[in-house]
Amino acid sequence: MKMKTLLVVVMMMFVCSQAQAQYYKTKAIKDAAEKDLLTVGTKVENLTISDLNGNPAQLPYWGDKNVLIFYVDPDAYLNGNKTSDFAAEIEENKRAAGPAIEGFGIMNFPDTWLPKELLRKICRKRTEKNGATIIDDDKHLFKNAWNLGNCNGKFLLILVDKQGIVRYIRREPMDAEGKKEFYEMIKNYTHE
Repeated sequence: MKMKTLLVVVMMMFVCSQAQAQYYKTKAIKDAAEKDLLTVGTKVENLTISDLNGNPAQLPYWGDKNVLIFYVDPDAYLNGNKTSDFAAEIEENKRAAGPAIEGFGIMNFPDTWLPKELLRKICRKRTEKNGATIIDDDKHLFKNAWNLGNCNGKFLLILVDKQGIVRYIRREPMDAEGKKEFYEMIKNYTHE
């Protein structure tokens, strides 16, 4: 009986040590990736992802205008993410509009459980209705190339100037202080 107990204790210690080693390995990988996340001041490159029909598409307006990118996990809408409300607000009030800036959306499809074809259909209707530009990060090409980190359930705002320099990034849901900061920053990029 004592031998069985000792064997069980040894096995439990082994399993616990393996689990702990895996935890620290995973944490180290995550910490390394998180420290290299995209930040303001980083130069980024245009890249090819997909349009809503699955055809190759580059990021629009690149180099011609400052671009405000809405990188959206569709689940963010379902979860009541305040940045989606803010995006509707700036679309309506036009405070992020001007001759030197264009905005477009990139759908983060790998992180949603929603059916991709249904989402693409909804996006196509939106583009027909208001002329919005929406493209598709179907394989996390954009997320990985720009090292955006964990975007699951998130709605990111990213401003890139004409030279490809990131001038603004917001990963957290928009709050009152964030709105004030955004409006103060964006006015420097809407006109030539």
